[in-house]
Amino acid sequence: MNRYKKIIIILAIIVILLAILFRIVSLTGRANNEVKYVSSLIEKQEKVEDKFESDGYTFENPKVILNPYGNSPLTALVIFETEKEEEIKVTINGKDELTTYSHTFDKSKRHFLPIYGLYAGEENEVVLSLEDKEKKLKIKTDKLPDDFILPTKVYKDEDKLNNDLYFFTPSSSGYMCAYDVNGDVRWYLDERAIWEINRLKNGHLLVSTERLVNAPYYSTGLYEMDMLGKIYTEYSLPGGYHHDYFEMENGNILVASDDFDNEEGTVEDYVIELDRDTGNIVKSFDLKDILNMEDGKSENWTNYDWFHNNSVWYDKKTNSITLSGRHQDIVVNIDYDSGELNWILGDNTNFSKEYQKYFFKLEEGEWQWSQHAAMILPNGNVFLFDNGNNKSKNKNEYVKAEDSYSRGVIYEIDTENMTAKEVWEYGKERGSEFYSPYISDVDYIDDNHYIVHSGGISYKNGVIQNVPAGIANSDKLVSDTVEILDDEVIFEMILPTNNYRVEKMSLYDGKFTLGKAKELGSLGMTLKDDEKFVFMAGGKKIDDEYKKHDIEITEEKDRLAVSGTFKKGSRVKVILYKDMMEYIYLMRVSKTPYTALCVDLGDEGTDEDIKAVKYINKEGLIGKYSIFIEIDGVLYKTDEYVKF
Repeated sequence: MNRYKKIIIILAIIVILLAILFRIVSLTGRANNEVKYVSSLIEKQEKVEDKFESDGYTFENPKVILNPYGNSPLTALVIFETEKEEEIKVTINGKDELTTYSHTFDKSKRHFLPIYGLYAGEENEVVLSLEDKEKKLKIKTDKLPDDFILPTKVYKDEDKLNNDLYFFTPSSSGYMCAYDVNGDVRWYLDERAIWEINRLKNGHLLVSTERLVNAPYYSTGLYEMDMLGKIYTEYSLPGGYHHDYFEMENGNILVASDDFDNEEGTVEDYVIELDRDTGNIVKSFDLKDILNMEDGKSENWTNYDWFHNNSVWYDKKTNSITLSGRHQDIVVNIDYDSGELNWILGDNTNFSKEYQKYFFKLEEGEWQWSQHAAMILPNGNVFLFDNGNNKSKNKNEYVKAEDSYSRGVIYEIDTENMTAKEVWEYGKERGSEFYSPYISDVDYIDDNHYIVHSGGISYKNGVIQNVPAGIANSDKLVSDTVEILDDEVIFEMILPTNNYRVEKMSLYDGKFTLGKAKELGSLGMTLKDDEKFVFMAGGKKIDDEYKKHDIEITEEKDRLAVSGTFKKGSRVKVILYKDMMEYIYLMRVSKTPYTALCVDLGDEGTDEDIKAVKYINKEGLIGKYSIFIEIDGVLYKTDEYVKF
């Protein structure tokens, strides 16, 4: 019996010693400083709304908050109460009838009136009307940022225009903004937003988030917001969002996304359907399962960006999805239910025999090249922007930029006889001055009423370029937007920049409401490149060599972000250490030659000095992790930690 007691005592001592040793080892790798936390727009928004009080403010003495959410400088919120439910009309006076805006709000006792369409750097007159009473407000705004881009030319046929605004999204420098028919800026966001801007059926805008999920331009997802900059829902996606989305009849959203974990390492060939209420992905379409990646190569084709989908469109009549593959010069239509291929619009050169039956035979006109913004019109025709790159798949027949042109074009298609013919175009007659080798847009307003936006015109040393401005290092940029009614130009705006898309929309639509934003979906789990059992974590202290890399570590609501500047070819690892386990994530240090660069998000540095970022999502990680950085085999202890 004594022998057994001794064994138990010895075992207990061993357990205690191991616990102490485990504690010592854990402390060895423990950091002292928690990483800097960066609040999200939604977190900032919640704090702001706490100050929106109506008590004590009246029609005669309202509260006026300029730029209430801090991201929409040409807006204001007017707050007051009335004794009974009243209907309030707001008028924002402009320079003429076409630039003056009015809106009547629903009856209420507590009034939170969003004011849109203020001029920058001016004292704006806003009139509140209540039955037979008026209250004139003077709202002074700040001037536009120094880097804001203004039109160099505006043409308008006032008799044929209304007071809708032209909403632009940036591609190079610039802001997501709206111009009136005079070319004056009447709205903009000062948070970075790219790609499409459009309205949902509820009147709210749907725009990209300001954060990236992957280089060079894949955002974490989408914000449903209003013109005040108030976010109602944030949708996060594991594959992020790029280029385009489409709101379906059931309210769900088709999104051009990515599957970054696919075995082939491809991008821009994946579309998902997002459940509007839950943020869950309920359906996905992988173009690799539908098309041959090696077929129909354009000059811009690469093995990782072989399709380059730049538009998404759902057609209820045919229950089908239409996509635009820039790098194969084709528009494809697939069945929504089965995902099977219905038809292909474009030149069939260099496509496999098995796909030839899906191509239309062109009876009149010419095919499109490197197209954008493909859509199905109410009559079933296909409308798109034909960028016109090279105008052939045969290098010996390539057309030079100075001899080329871009255009908006409509094809009438016959899916029974598999024939197509061109029935309308604009742009060919403009020649190379309207030639945009990338980005750009078309929009259908009504029958015989269209917008054609050539957004990627660029020059270098006076010569028009045949590749995106960021790749050509162009020294002159042009964006030319034309509105056409019954084959007559009724509006044209030229900007000295490149813009991705343009939408013509009214100033007021949708309701403003207070309340907490919904955060739906997920960025998913970041795959580890390796994990190791490490008895005792080591690492050098931060030294001058480490500081040269300008490494910054920040925590966001759903992930850790590690950024730094490194030499080309450097091998960098981010290591999270907890309980004698190292979780290793490789940081990609490379300037991939993106041949289709649709937006320029800033200078990544030279080939020898590259800005790199690694995002590590919180999903699947729990607890407190010490952070180590390994640079070309040298391990550094940052002395920082993060709690998930």
